[in-house]
Amino acid sequence: MLDAKIPDGPLEEKWNHYKAHAKLVNPANRKKLDVIVVGAGLAGSSIAASLGEMGYRVKSFCFQDTPRRAHSVAAQGGVNACKNYKNDGDSVYRMFYDTIKGGDFRAREGNVYRLAECSANLIDQAVAQGVPFGREYGGYLNNRSFGGVQVSRTFYARGQTGQQLLLGAYQALMRQVGAGAVQLFARHEMLDLVVVDGKARGIIVRNMDTGEIERHGAHAVVLATGGFGKIYYLSTLAMGCNGSAIWRAHKRGAYMASPSWTQIHPTSLPQSGEYQSKLTLMSESLRNDGRIWVPKHKGEQRLPNQVPEEERDYYLERRYPAFGNLSPRDIASRAAKERIDAGYGVGPLKNGVYLDFSKAIKDQGEDKIRKKYGNLFRMYEKMTGVNAYQEPMRISPSAHFSMGGLWVDYELMTTIPGLFALGEANFADHGANRLGANSLLQASIDGYFIAPYTMANYLADEIKTGPIDIRHAAFAAAEETVQTQLRHLLAIQGNLGADYFHKTLGKILYDKCGLTRSREGLEAAIKEITALREQFYQHLYVPGGYAINSELEKAGRVADYLELGELMCYDALTRNESCGAHFRVEYQTPDGEAMRNDQDFSFISAWEWAGVNKTPQLHKEPLHFEFVTPTVRSYK
Repeated sequence: MLDAKIPDGPLEEKWNHYKAHAKLVNPANRKKLDVIVVGAGLAGSSIAASLGEMGYRVKSFCFQDTPRRAHSVAAQGGVNACKNYKNDGDSVYRMFYDTIKGGDFRAREGNVYRLAECSANLIDQAVAQGVPFGREYGGYLNNRSFGGVQVSRTFYARGQTGQQLLLGAYQALMRQVGAGAVQLFARHEMLDLVVVDGKARGIIVRNMDTGEIERHGAHAVVLATGGFGKIYYLSTLAMGCNGSAIWRAHKRGAYMASPSWTQIHPTSLPQSGEYQSKLTLMSESLRNDGRIWVPKHKGEQRLPNQVPEEERDYYLERRYPAFGNLSPRDIASRAAKERIDAGYGVGPLKNGVYLDFSKAIKDQGEDKIRKKYGNLFRMYEKMTGVNAYQEPMRISPSAHFSMGGLWVDYELMTTIPGLFALGEANFADHGANRLGANSLLQASIDGYFIAPYTMANYLADEIKTGPIDIRHAAFAAAEETVQTQLRHLLAIQGNLGADYFHKTLGKILYDKCGLTRSREGLEAAIKEITALREQFYQHLYVPGGYAINSELEKAGRVADYLELGELMCYDALTRNESCGAHFRVEYQTPDGEAMRNDQDFSFISAWEWAGVNKTPQLHKEPLHFEFVTPTVRSYK
């Protein structure tokens, strides 16, 4: 039975109760304890910097050449916090309720409330670090709205919020590197987790500049490696983003929770051809002032500015009048797909919808819109050649974020003692759909304000363990596993590159386990992925040798995706309901809305690895709602 370790007591007292009773580590003993942090984005940099400053001996690993290139840098629109600066009725409880409702009541009350409770602290922390949040004329921090809420709680630094928050965390990290408290290993990729006597005791990494395999031991391991949205191939994520670290941990015994809960973002640039390897995100903040529409007539050939107002269908405003263009992401994306599939799409491939700022420019003036979104408009013009001040942007849904991830308890520890997962690498806070601007929040809160307490509670019992010996047989066995796989991938010498298999897998998943799913499609997808995996190990071609070889790295990641993709389909197949981003076409209302089944599916699916070509084992963590009552999720 999975134990989430949720503290007893009133909702608003759970976290304080935990902190008051958690075990501590004496400052003199912290220097005896080693912690490995894999990933150096917001979650990874913040926890490494925090632990280093507390006195632990920390090793930080990232596959980029610098933590500044971690994908947190790509988050644009903002970070949520319930400061109520706009005096519009916001509160910790309202933020908690918006988040748990936004996730379609498929998340733990305790975790979600803690996220909201700690959010205000993050803004103070970031301002102290020098993060240049947008301000009003008088100097006060400004806010704007994001999807799924009716208040303004999103703090922003133009369209570069992720970059600015990451720079703050990076500065904190490098301060500890300079002080000798943190060792930084850039250009190192984790390829396996080492488990000794049931506890996480280290990792096996590959030096990407030399090809050398290294062993690193520690008393605890933190995975802060982000999500696996790149499994769809075409996504808003950078090409290097991958799910290998969490997947290798899964194969060592860490359960994966609800992996089919993947978010398709409603505002990215539409695909323009088969040659593309990624799509470009346009911030959700644009939906504050932009109005989304399609022509009312199929196959419209006129330019957008030539389509009169009465011939435009503002379908979000029509279907969801209470929230309109700021409807949650899952709803906005499905609505766009429905219009596109019905023949109302726009653009050369008829695969987009319009995001129109003409009314906002008329009402507020171009200068004000330029101040809010100038860098996003410049990016759009650079990518498309279109001036969005003069004609609408074209947008479409794109794979973006993983709500699913490694199962963790209230302490952010996985089912392997000593292995923690932070940020998008875990499943903890977002349920079946993440609200916009909560990603940066979760990553930062986990690293700055939660894990430093919960990890101390675990490490307090590790003081007598002594140094971790990397000569242990478990390290040798894990290293041999890694070496064997790398040699195998190089030896296949087929005729198809890793990109071919990645692209093929991505299309299978997007068509059958994407915005919409069905039993028939998911069963077919599992068969297709199984066949594709067999083809991969027969026909893969990896050029080059063992040392510096990006194609070898890519092949290893695609091998993991081929196993993870199958689990995603199993997860979606066994959840006979529609909730959040998981939309089974068999379970919808007459007007096309998601039909949740609380009686049979109010639980988190936690999957245990059973082996290649074996059916994974499902464990259920029941969700208990003591403080809110799950209701039909309506934004109308």
